[in-house]
Amino acid sequence: MAEFTAKDVMKLREQTGAGMMDCKRALVDADGDFEKAADLLRERGIAKAAKRASKIAAEGIVYAYIEGKTGVLVEVNCESDFVAKGEKFHEVVSLVAKQIAAKKPATVSELLASDMGGGKTVDTFVQEQTGVIGEKISVRRFAIYETNGFIETYIHMGGTMGVMLDFDAPETAETKALAHDIALHTAFSKPAYLTAEEVPAEALEREKAILMQEVLNEGKPEAIAARIVEGKLKKFYEDNCLLEQKFVKDDKVTIKQLIAQGAKAAGSAVSIKAFLFYVMGEGIEKKAEDLSEEVAKQVEAMKK
Repeated sequence: MAEFTAKDVMKLREQTGAGMMDCKRALVDADGDFEKAADLLRERGIAKAAKRASKIAAEGIVYAYIEGKTGVLVEVNCESDFVAKGEKFHEVVSLVAKQIAAKKPATVSELLASDMGGGKTVDTFVQEQTGVIGEKISVRRFAIYETNGFIETYIHMGGTMGVMLDFDAPETAETKALAHDIALHTAFSKPAYLTAEEVPAEALEREKAILMQEVLNEGKPEAIAARIVEGKLKKFYEDNCLLEQKFVKDDKVTIKQLIAQGAKAAGSAVSIKAFLFYVMGEGIEKKAEDLSEEVAKQVEAMKK
């Protein structure tokens, strides 16, 4: 076998945009032949994937996966809504979610570096699938819950948004129904915090300052402005804290009261330990494409 150096690996990486391990493997398989290694990367779809590195992956799905006492919520992006709805893309996302549940990585970088078996990392797998599907695939973020109770998830409209709740309660028909209602409520109301106590002091002081100025601008005397602000803060908590929010299906009860009712019906203690939600593509700048280009991409994808 012809020898090659680290510089050869770097040169191949710069030319193709493929990962270091992929370039090294290609050079080994090509007996050190640089051009043959580059061709192997193209054949494997890895160089093709690298060419799409500058593309904006602003579509995709939020996906939930539960395995025993472990829950995963992950957002994986692609370039078009057409691909996001496809079976191949969903299979990729499902495998990524299962990898997260199995390996429990702390970061996306750690996830991408984790071994999926056969010496293949998640990063290599994603790049290969980018070549197969024909669009850039990007694992954007994920969260892992490990519970002593049970995990409830809700995915809205095929993955445009996802909710995950950690319920500290026995898993019964009653508590599952309660958890489902609260997951739906969370998707609708998008609370920032679980309880009023969780609101950071800095955020609270900023809100108080805004409300105080608002009250003073209305011409209210300073002597009563503080009391008015305290009243307005109650509305702030109702808008932003899950347990203080009015239930979307019945605004006569708060989520805290709904949980108390559910606990009484279930005959056991019930509480929410944590919650989160992802809105797909939130904060990603979406590249504008004309209709003809989008249709052309869809036609090409259908040929594969």
